Amino acid sequence: MTSSRKTWGFSSMRSKTRAPLDEAENPFRRRLFSSFRSDRREQRSQEEEDDADKRRTLSDTEIETNNGVFLSGEDQSDMGAMKRFSTLFSSFRGKISKDRTGKEPDLPASTELSSVEEKAKEQRYSSGQFFFEYLVVVRPKKTKDGIYEPQIIYQFPKKDGMVRFQKEEEEKTLKALTLFCFPEGVNWAPLTEYPSETFSFVLTDVDGTRKNGYCRRLLPDGKGARLPEAYCIISNVACFGLFSKIFDEVEQRRKISMAMIYPFMQSLRESAFPAPGHTVNIKSFIPERGTEIISLTRPTDSWLEHVDFRTLFKCLSDDEVLKVFAATVLERRIVFIADELGTLSQVIHAVAVLLYPFIWQHTLISIVPEILIDVVMAPTPYLLGVQKSLAEQATDQTELLVVDLSEGRKETFIKSMGDEDTILPHKLKDEIKQALGAKNENSSLEELNRVVPEAFLPFFIKTVGHFQKYIVRNGKDQQAEFQRTHFCKALESKSTRRFVKKFVQTQMFDLFVQEMEQRPASQDGTGFFDKKIAEYNKKMREKAKKH
Repeated sequence: MTSSRKTWGFSSMRSKTRAPLDEAENPFRRRLFSSFRSDRREQRSQEEEDDADKRRTLSDTEIETNNGVFLSGEDQSDMGAMKRFSTLFSSFRGKISKDRTGKEPDLPASTELSSVEEKAKEQRYSSGQFFFEYLVVVRPKKTKDGIYEPQIIYQFPKKDGMVRFQKEEEEKTLKALTLFCFPEGVNWAPLTEYPSETFSFVLTDVDGTRKNGYCRRLLPDGKGARLPEAYCIISNVACFGLFSKIFDEVEQRRKISMAMIYPFMQSLRESAFPAPGHTVNIKSFIPERGTEIISLTRPTDSWLEHVDFRTLFKCLSDDEVLKVFAATVLERRIVFIADELGTLSQVIHAVAVLLYPFIWQHTLISIVPEILIDVVMAPTPYLLGVQKSLAEQATDQTELLVVDLSEGRKETFIKSMGDEDTILPHKLKDEIKQALGAKNENSSLEELNRVVPEAFLPFFIKTVGHFQKYIVRNGKDQQAEFQRTHFCKALESKSTRRFVKKFVQTQMFDLFVQEMEQRPASQDGTGFFDKKIAEYNKKMREKAKKH
């Protein structure tokens, strides 16, 4: 029964086809945190021995608590290093719960479907038709120690009929979410003013299944000093803009009563999630406003619906974006610094999308909670978002690119490797800059969703777009083999060839090629990237004929 339990990771953009790679044959998945500081090792040696008989396979940055497991990254690591890291979270939990009784306070009850109806809805959710799995409201609560610990004060739906271990696993996941709703830690105080902010993260199961976390944090209506609240929605759908609109509706209902949230979320939960470019209409009733129809439209380009490029290009110039892109392409360690949680999550997800059709394969935590700040010591690649108040703890490592996104900063790159400007072939970098010139400060999200992919996708077409010629099949039904050496030599430009020789060593390229080798021959040339390559080659042939 233990094997059926799920553990979750906080990461991004991970496809289900990655699951077979989460095994020992992939060295990247065995090394994260293998070089934690030696001064931490001795004090944790006893915890390592106590954990030696754990049966559950730990994954990258998985945090083993006294009450359960959650993950904050996505790659597997060696067991010993992970146990050392686990004590960080365990000790934190001990501090905030040492005077607490053994049982957590019950969540407010909500009207529920019958067990038969709920089972039917769960089946519908598992097929990907539900808008969301959970809505929770989180608020810091003062403990007997005088510190503030984030706790769930409302949950919809509150599931019944679970066996014991299922209920325990659900509670562990929900508790983990509170850390990402309030990543600053326990140092809170009542406030009279607090700007609303919306941000996101991704939970990744060890089998590659993704769930997305969307949060809106704000100061509830009232007088005098009070504590902020965070609304958090968990969904298997990645669509930031759409869930931001849902938060608008939830926020309006919260101003009236917590009970007003339920009927709207129930209607939403029973509605089918729209296909790209389509709209779903939800009936909504609010006293004094009556019944209204709320229209929720999904963007046409589904691979861009989780990002907003406006934040990226508001924080960074085109040259600065290219510098970050260059470091990301070579899978380096990158830390982003900002005051606002929304800025961190939007910029990191936008940077990851610039890699399309490739997928970032290493640790990605858009907002690093204070208690997990030691993740910056990981020796393997990562994309991390760190609040400025924690910047000093995140920038004392070597071989980092540290990007300050905050307003009024003295410099954008606090740390760098020094070669970021020379990674990309000069001619191709100029072409990206020229294409980005089609946007301006007032460009809409729709315009950026057109301009940005048209600027970056050709870079990969011109560097590795000839990959299909070097995937050789021995037979119709046989797995293909990629001829890496011939692939690199085929490039005429020396600067492009130098770049590609480095790029083919990355894990994102390795996984891409593996997927191409494994796909049936009948699917060759049918993917989005394949079609863009074909369009480019056709354009080049037509250009050659004219000359």
